[in-house]
Amino acid sequence: MALSPLGTALVTGASSGIGAVYADRLAGRGYDLILVARNRSKLVELAARVTDRTGRSVEIVAADLSDRADRHAVEQQLANDASISMLVNNAGVGSAAPLLASDVDAMEAMIDLDVTALMRLTHAAAPAFVTRGRGTIVNIASIVAIGPEVLNGVYGGAKAFVLAFSQSLHHELADKGVRVQAVLPGATATDFWNVAGLPVEHLPGEIVMKATDMVDAALAGLDAGELVTIPALPDVTQWQAYEAARQAMLPNLSRTEPAARYLSGKAAA
Repeated sequence: MALSPLGTALVTGASSGIGAVYADRLAGRGYDLILVARNRSKLVELAARVTDRTGRSVEIVAADLSDRADRHAVEQQLANDASISMLVNNAGVGSAAPLLASDVDAMEAMIDLDVTALMRLTHAAAPAFVTRGRGTIVNIASIVAIGPEVLNGVYGGAKAFVLAFSQSLHHELADKGVRVQAVLPGATATDFWNVAGLPVEHLPGEIVMKATDMVDAALAGLDAGELVTIPALPDVTQWQAYEAARQAMLPNLSRTEPAARYLSGKAAA
């Protein structure tokens, strides 16, 4: 089979849900695939379906990205496989439980997968992309990155990291031929919710998006050159105003003197 002129997309958390849809859609666009997830049997089934439908080459890597040895193997593949032109950091876990009702070891494991694994895989891929002068990094964040009150606070903090990390990467790599996109889905109909402790059937139907619609919207945002894509947001000017306000604050966040509102006690003395 001839190699794809688009290169190979490595997708994590690819065995089901959002990751499986990305695999299908990217193969349909002409990418070869490397699919990474823990469940080998699901990966085998998905790879067969995708190859049968699209004719693209699909490699599977059964790996637990919470395991250092498994993660290191994927890092090495990203650093050394010159065919890889896209990384989709989709693997992750969440929680709907309040912090005080949560197991601290589970929260630490969440950070290890949602933050550490994503950072390390990106750190492995980015230098190779820069060397080749092309590459795309897609980081799946969440609306909790800007609405941390919605679910578990550690999950919100982890996804806020993904958003900030993506914005910083864009600032650092945009002039080096590397595209970066952060995707902020709302509630999406996947197994994520069962793992998080809140079955999707218990959510209001009007807030839940199908995974196929979410990924199609995210890819449309990528095609449009968006750094941040919020698939459910009807009015993009709301995000633009949010981001403009953040940018307007930046020059005023570090100054020689405290703001006047904090000087009243000093003035009185």
